[in-house]
Amino acid sequence: MDGSNQLAPREKLLALGPTALSDTELLALFIRTGFKGTTALQLAAQLLERFGGLRGLLELEARHYGNIKGLGPAKATQLQAIMELARRYLSATYERSHAVHSPDQARTYLQATMRHLPHEAFRVIFLDSQHRVIASEILFTGTLNQAQVHPREVIRRTLHHNAAAVILAHNHPSGAPEPSSADKHITQTLIATLKTIDVSVLDHFIVGDGITVSMAERGMM
Repeated sequence: MDGSNQLAPREKLLALGPTALSDTELLALFIRTGFKGTTALQLAAQLLERFGGLRGLLELEARHYGNIKGLGPAKATQLQAIMELARRYLSATYERSHAVHSPDQARTYLQATMRHLPHEAFRVIFLDSQHRVIASEILFTGTLNQAQVHPREVIRRTLHHNAAAVILAHNHPSGAPEPSSADKHITQTLIATLKTIDVSVLDHFIVGDGITVSMAERGMM
């Protein structure tokens, strides 16, 4: 009989490694203590149920943490720090990667770095002639339903990085990732503009809530 399920989260991690732990156990390790009548493991389970899992909990705005029983200011700021560390780790890993060969290689990175944003933002990933990542920058931010994208600024940053190709991306805070007529228009405008300096637009991603659409995969560019 496997007794691993009877181990406390800390002992289980030491014995079997972090991948053996459930989301509840990992969160309980971070929380460390519960409150009267509620253990850390029980509190972790309650939080995950209340917010629909780790994503819902970790993507809460800072102001909401103060209303959660069992999470003081110190733990709330630590949770936010964990999420930001995860984003930065993914960014660093992506930016050190080899050539981008498929939409899926960019999709995971973009979902992690843009899905949580409360406002619309427009990102450009700059690539060299081998399609290796040089840099990734958010160039424009806007309201909940639009970002003002200026082709001149995209060209300026492209020349600054001496990029040979770019990947475009922006998020839809509403959650629906279907390309709008405005999305199609700015894509074609940037393709034509960047072509004048011999730079290719490889793709334009629209990041929604859980789904990220590649316009290149859709045959829209």
